[in-house]
Amino acid sequence: MQPKKLLRLFKALQKKGLDTTYQNGAYRVALANRADGPVAEVLLPPDFPVEVKALKQLAQLAEVHHPNGGKVTALCATPDFHPGDAGVAIGSVVQTKDMVIPAAVGSDINCGMRLHTTELNLDRFLAGKDRLVALLRGDYLLGSRDVTQTAASMQALFSEGLIGWTSAMRDNPSGMATRCDFHQLECELDRVFANGSMAGDPRWAPPALLPDAGLVRDDGLGTIGGGNHFVEFQVVEELLDTRAAYRAGIKQGQVAFMIHSGSRHVGKFIGKHWRMRAEAAWPKGLPYPTSRLFPLSQADNPDLVAAYLEAEATAANYAFLNRMLLAEIMRQRMRQVFGEVAAPLVYDLPHNITLPRGDGWITRKGACPAESGQWVIIPGSMGTASYLLEGLGSERFHASASHGAGRARSRFAMSRGGADKSEAALGLTGVTCITLREERRIEEAPNAYKPIQPIIKTQQAAGMVRPVAKLRPILTFKA
Repeated sequence: MQPKKLLRLFKALQKKGLDTTYQNGAYRVALANRADGPVAEVLLPPDFPVEVKALKQLAQLAEVHHPNGGKVTALCATPDFHPGDAGVAIGSVVQTKDMVIPAAVGSDINCGMRLHTTELNLDRFLAGKDRLVALLRGDYLLGSRDVTQTAASMQALFSEGLIGWTSAMRDNPSGMATRCDFHQLECELDRVFANGSMAGDPRWAPPALLPDAGLVRDDGLGTIGGGNHFVEFQVVEELLDTRAAYRAGIKQGQVAFMIHSGSRHVGKFIGKHWRMRAEAAWPKGLPYPTSRLFPLSQADNPDLVAAYLEAEATAANYAFLNRMLLAEIMRQRMRQVFGEVAAPLVYDLPHNITLPRGDGWITRKGACPAESGQWVIIPGSMGTASYLLEGLGSERFHASASHGAGRARSRFAMSRGGADKSEAALGLTGVTCITLREERRIEEAPNAYKPIQPIIKTQQAAGMVRPVAKLRPILTFKA
């Protein structure tokens, strides 16, 4: 952006109550006449629009503190930065000391990405595609999957995540788990962030999922969910770092599948409970925060902070299993159509989660960890490429990366009356989307999203990630 345009932009933002500068390729923003909160850094590709609502949400997040102890110590935003519906901008990465902020995570706890490769090439995949899609359409969209759990497996899941679940279910499998290769699942745990196992507790889960004995038929497990969640077949179009691609087990021309889903109704249950509880715990007689983002203070109530982190981990465990079961449905159906094909896991990583870092916590909302040497998965849209990358552990951006391209247009703007809904205007020409609802194709059309290439290049230039492979979409399931 040219200097004159920047000056005009900064004057306009000043009228909106924001002090803004531009340094080292990033915007630095704070509320005008602010207190002692840190300045937030926003990394955006050149010429990307600066969204005032998102900047204000980020500046307000920087001001969050607890009167009895606890503050934000650092804040940044990844290049898919855009406004959030619940008052926290998507792409926010916030570091706190002596407090946690439940609202900064929200309800879709551990929304995340999972990537598998297969030994199929595109021609072989296309030969069996119609039969495979018919089977998966039933599983993903019509509810024909059987993910029946036992009371013991659910208890183990909420307590110990995938480590607990695989151990409990191996001993007494039910539903589709009777056909799972548990040796493979256990060997793949080191390719799941934190081994897919966080320190949760069943007491925070919905009571209906915790009978004393017997079977549990949970309509949330093995489901994609709404919004930007998906299951997608892709082909590895280009290797950008051949050595790293070899370590990941990914080859050019392979068919792969990518999963984006989260903790579904369990996350909503726990997220809502703790936003309300944080508000109820606010010191009596003191004015509420203007942002309505209520923190929990370690000094004021350490037991409440510990309980929240345990509850968040409980939902995160459920999300790890949900993605794993979506992948297992895929693997079992692929074996049914193509025979004994291998479909190894590359990596599974979270978004929307609070993790310890240094002497405090890092909360990411619509951003993912990108520690040094860790795999990172950044999707584009169902009409544009997705990327496998390697994290570089950038201290400037708190070892984080974007979780996608970011929305350019809201779902309302895409579906409102009078909007051009032609295939060309939506970017849907040549795109195969499997869904039961036409509005999902429109709301999630490629042109609803920002271009992915500048998002990747900007983070590469900033030393956040190193691109490893580029994957092109073949077809996408949207629930």
